[in-house]
This record gives sequence, structure tokens and C-alpha cells, in this order.
Amino acid sequence: MHGYELRKRLNLMLGWSRVLSYGSLYPTLKKMLRAALITETAPSGTAPVSRRKRIVYEVTDSGREEFGRLMTEVGPAAWEDDNFDIRFAFFSRTDMEIRLRVLEGRRTRLQERLQRVQSELVRTQAEVDRYAEELQRHGVESVEREVRWLSDLIQAERNTATTQSPPPESASTATESPSTASRD
Repeated sequence: MHGYELRKRLNLMLGWSRVLSYGSLYPTLKKMLRAALITETAPSGTAPVSRRKRIVYEVTDSGREEFGRLMTEVGPAAWEDDNFDIRFAFFSRTDMEIRLRVLEGRRTRLQERLQRVQSELVRTQAEVDRYAEELQRHGVESVEREVRWLSDLIQAERNTATTQSPPPESASTATESPSTASRD
């Protein structure tokens, strides 16, 4: 896929809150090329729409392995503001236990931030005008909403894990021999 199409797809996937610019996309692609995580080709025989050739990027086996490794990493970097949205966009390719740890880490981080901000608000409330106060209130409400969202996601993950695991055998079924179980 060429850079324009890649940017378009990533922006659709990541949503309005994280717009990927060409100024960050192309340096990242060059870095990935140097690390042999992707390859680039300039297709021949296509009629150029502009003076620049369209370069097509493709993920290498090393790139797929690195992606898999990154999706298994669990730690503060996985739930920080800069990385969480990207990690979340690829959750379908992540193991449930890892998803839970990332969601719980993000929720804990936001709860800590919320507690810190709320204590600061009490001290600075007399010093700010009504617009700054509204902006602070909006920020607190946004974090509270994200904490609720994360709690719902965590609960849904746990419910999915419960419904997907096979029910435990009852004591009578586990102790029956195959011959006595088939007599009924």
C-alpha cells in the first residue's frame, strides 16, 4: 500500500482523536525500512498521476514478528496516552490476558491522574476564571467517562472469558466410568 492510502486507513482506524500527519508517517516508514520491517517498491508501468512515483510499502516477515512482539508487551508504555489508542486499535490481534492487563493499567493510570487533578482543582478553584474552571471540569468529566468505558470493557472481557471456558465437570460425571455413563 502506498503512503497516502496507508495514512488514510490509519486515520480511519484510529479515529478523529489521533490524526496521522505525513510529517510523522514518512519518517516512521523510513525508520521501518532501515530496520527491514517493511520493503518499498515503485511499481512500473503505471501511469503517473503526478511527478512523484507512488511507492508501495509491504510488511516483511521480520515486521510481522516485531508487530507480534509489540502486541505482547505489557507495561506502562502500553497504556500511556501516546500508545494506548494504537494498541487498542489492534486489540483483536492481542491475547485476552494481555488486553485485560493493558485495560486495567490504563484505568489505574487515569484514576491516579483523576485523583491528582481533583485535589489540584480544590486548591486552585479561587484562582481561575469561569472559562478555565469549565475547561478543568470538562477535562475531569472526560477522564471520568474514559474510566467508566474502561471498566465496561474490562467487565466485558471477563464475561467473554467466563462464557468461552468449558464448564467444569460435575463430580458425578468425572467419576463415572465410560461403561456406566453409557448405560442411561
